[in-house]
Amino acid sequence: MFAVYAARIDRDQPLDGLELGERPAPEARPGWSTIDVRAASLNHHDLWSLRGVGLPEDRLPMILGCDAAGIDADGNEVVLHSVIGQTGHGVGPDEPRSILTERYQGTFAEQVAVPTFNVLPKPKELSFAEAACLPTAWLTAYRMLFTNAGVRPGDSVLVQGAGGGVATAAIVLGKAAGLRMFATSRDEAKRKRAMELGAVEAVETGARLPQRVDAVIETVGAATWSHSVKSLRPGGTIVISGATSGDRPSHAELTRIFFLELKVVGSTMGTKEELDDLLSFCATTGVRPVIDEVLPLDRAREGFERMESGGQFGKIVLTTA
Repeated sequence: MFAVYAARIDRDQPLDGLELGERPAPEARPGWSTIDVRAASLNHHDLWSLRGVGLPEDRLPMILGCDAAGIDADGNEVVLHSVIGQTGHGVGPDEPRSILTERYQGTFAEQVAVPTFNVLPKPKELSFAEAACLPTAWLTAYRMLFTNAGVRPGDSVLVQGAGGGVATAAIVLGKAAGLRMFATSRDEAKRKRAMELGAVEAVETGARLPQRVDAVIETVGAATWSHSVKSLRPGGTIVISGATSGDRPSHAELTRIFFLELKVVGSTMGTKEELDDLLSFCATTGVRPVIDEVLPLDRAREGFERMESGGQFGKIVLTTA
């Protein structure tokens, strides 16, 4: 079958290890389902995999891709939850939790196999491309906002780095849930798009907000960390799920954190139950993932290049047909 895979690890030039071509189709195994992929979406996790983060060389070649929507063996339209081993289903109780492509072949292919436990019905209201955007970036944003940030309708939230998948999802989901969403970006066009999606204000990265916020959604890391801390009201919460600019800020702001009793909460992906809730939320409210570009699978390299350059606003989706 045709697939997009990591053939080599290159920490400095990750796309040099990206290959497109034929790979073996999934083999049947007890407790697993094989899905015919209709759409799959890119995540920064795929670039990190090409750099060898979470993917050692002895597991190569590895088909990339965490997210997908498709058709199961019975003809049902489905969405995949990409956290493998969360409950032990299909892998055994002692296997550590991992994200698809860290241990198992991914979704950038004509077919993918996952534990049957990880297969959810796709709501008829969502297209395959829309549904394929949800299991990583949108699920991460959903958990950050509604499980870990501790915010309620009417509260204020700052989203750092508008344009990325998680950041874009957080703005849309927060707006739909009655939160006052603020956003930052270095790019004027992305700030404008953030406002169009529902942010009450979008400012340049590092600029002072008109008010202190109740929570910050942080995925950028070192470049925005100090601003995130300084933007919080006393007792506020930073929820962090990534560090695309690095994980070692020059100023940790520890004095401000303890003096103002700020909370720092780590967040990774989300549960199958939260994904089910997110699918229902989108189906019933009319909220839809923001899609930057849809490309056929054989043009995946273009999508990777766009994501690496930071030029996208929303999700990049690959389709098999």
